[in-house]
Amino acid sequence: MAFGVAALAGRRTDTYDSATALVLVGALALGVILASDVFHSQGSVERLLFGSLLVIGGTDEVVAAVSGVAVLVASALLGRRWLASGFDRSGARALGARSPVPDVVLLVLVAGAAVAALDAIGALLATALLVVPAATTRLFVDRLGRWQLATVALVLLEGLGGLWLSVEVNAPPGATIAVVGGAVFALAALARAGLTRRRAITLAAAALLALAAGGCGDSGGGDPAADGRIAVVATTTQLGDLVREVGGPAVSVTQILQPNSDPHTYEPRPKDVQRTARAALVLTSGDGLDAWMGEVVKDAGSDAAALDAGEGRPIALPGKTSGPEASRFDPHWWHDPRNMIFAARRVHDALVRIEPAARPELDRSTDAYVARLRGLDRGIARCMARVPAAERRLVTDHDAFAYFANRYGITVVGAVIPSQTTQAQPSAGDLAALSATIARAHVRAVFPEASLSTKLARAIARQTGARADLSLYGDTLGPAGSAGATYIGMEQADADAMVRGFTGDAQRCRPGAGA
Repeated sequence: MAFGVAALAGRRTDTYDSATALVLVGALALGVILASDVFHSQGSVERLLFGSLLVIGGTDEVVAAVSGVAVLVASALLGRRWLASGFDRSGARALGARSPVPDVVLLVLVAGAAVAALDAIGALLATALLVVPAATTRLFVDRLGRWQLATVALVLLEGLGGLWLSVEVNAPPGATIAVVGGAVFALAALARAGLTRRRAITLAAAALLALAAGGCGDSGGGDPAADGRIAVVATTTQLGDLVREVGGPAVSVTQILQPNSDPHTYEPRPKDVQRTARAALVLTSGDGLDAWMGEVVKDAGSDAAALDAGEGRPIALPGKTSGPEASRFDPHWWHDPRNMIFAARRVHDALVRIEPAARPELDRSTDAYVARLRGLDRGIARCMARVPAAERRLVTDHDAFAYFANRYGITVVGAVIPSQTTQAQPSAGDLAALSATIARAHVRAVFPEASLSTKLARAIARQTGARADLSLYGDTLGPAGSAGATYIGMEQADADAMVRGFTGDAQRCRPGAGA
């Protein structure tokens, strides 16, 4: 990007703005394509755009440190040259500053700083971090050296203040820092324009209240218990429901993901780290679905027992070999009730190791839940057996139902997003091929997921004459009061929707597992 800006601008300094805008748009679009599943780059569009300050690692810190040192060294060596060229290029050339190398070095350093900030706050917010504080201090400072020092100091204060505020309101740290920076700039501009002190304070309070309101969507289900119960942190909605059923009153559960939230794109919040630090057991789903939890545990400094609930499960289907969802096994293992029975036993054993005195109570609750899971499995199998095999053709939003299909003899025709993660982006060719396959196979229904946008699924359904009014619960449970509010309810609802779609509403499925 740096070389592209230099090439487009050429020798005219007044074209840098337009050249930067053109190259930025092109580079951003190219980045989205490269990060999609088209080139299997193992990138994440959401992570690239928005970052995640709480899951940065040692490599990110090294990149940031190297970038900072490079900026300091280059400023000491080339600062006067940049200053002369920036204010009077013709005069600088007359004094012998003709080489384009210093300008290219400056552009490369700006690009390097943006890359260093990428994982922490993402490509979009990095622009705010690089530009807004400098624009703020420029309102009050007219000397370059003072401007640089004031900008560095302001970035430090806004970073610390934004991070503290993100903890207080449980908002994403990167976005919070960017909002703080924007609010400071707006207030500084208004103050510069002669705004009264009372009005400035009023606007500042309004900005903070708006940010607090945005962060009020608590990512957890309450703090770990301090009343003798076993404090458990579970990443997904399915695991939260599972441990509540198995643990009963012996456990206090903090569930990080909430209903209809996407585990593939979740950005950890400050309270996730706080609650993990106080947990006795951390439950993950594994196979890359909630990989972000590893950094949360590391940041928390927790000595809690960690359990990958699905590890070693009896049914493990192959995962994707490349792309952002690459994993040895398909991570959607819970859609086969036999795997959930296995996971329930693993969770039971982990809880007993932590609190042996609770074993009798844990034995009773686990046995009761396993019995209900077996009843669910038998009920769904009976439903599907009544549907002719040729009619059991499934098209969904993304490849999340391979375990369900494998268990109950369903043919997966395709998926709108041909991937085991919602991070992937379907190409025009993928969608055209899927539409042709649906028409050729006479598929009756395309099933969108309740937690995802239904636009693509409905568009394909209209094009092929299929229906798209029956939603499934894929990566997450539904909200309280919905048919998919529990794991058993989710599987029952999915089975009923599929049977209705396969048979054109001629049949229904009521497994009746006692949920």
